Amino acid sequence: MRVGLTAERLRADLDALGLREPQLATELARIGYPEARIRERGYKTLLRTIVGQQVSVAAAASMWRKLEAELGTDFTPACLLARDFDALRACGLSHQKQGYARSLCELVEAGELDFDGLPADDEDAIAHLTRIKGIGRWSAEIYLLFAEGRPDIWPAGDLAVQEGVKRLLGLDERPAEKATRTLAEPWAPQRGAMAIFTWHFYANPAL
Repeated sequence: MRVGLTAERLRADLDALGLREPQLATELARIGYPEARIRERGYKTLLRTIVGQQVSVAAAASMWRKLEAELGTDFTPACLLARDFDALRACGLSHQKQGYARSLCELVEAGELDFDGLPADDEDAIAHLTRIKGIGRWSAEIYLLFAEGRPDIWPAGDLAVQEGVKRLLGLDERPAEKATRTLAEPWAPQRGAMAIFTWHFYANPAL
């Protein structure tokens, strides 16, 4: 059973990467190691992603609290599917988000989406998760990295990751998604740890 990348695994992977990437070792010494990012495995983590799309963190938290008040803290996909449009709208879910949430819950209820049995191949797992309406590649990658702890996930479309790569490698411009994927190839099979570091690096710019 997979679990998110632990602090110990994260440190070990970054130490190994630092031997191949001297600038990473320098920055680790300057700003330290990032904290582990571990999320709950299962449909609720992806539902939270849907709820949080295009709204502030505070607004997303408020909507989630309303959902739990309406459905119960241990609600199942069937609980959400049993509610009508108005009940979910009162929780803050727009028509579009309700469509996405129902897509997720229907796939789980139909047994077509098993979070304990996702494909072992990362690309296959991403393809499996992106069948959910509203879940794109980035959301699927974040789930696999944080909830499953897959060590080689590399969300190259993330702007902070791209900016982190630019600064770490001393590039003149922020690389686009395709270039960011290519630049990260030497960091396999520990690109997940590097991704987590780039967010940490992005939040701690050079003085």
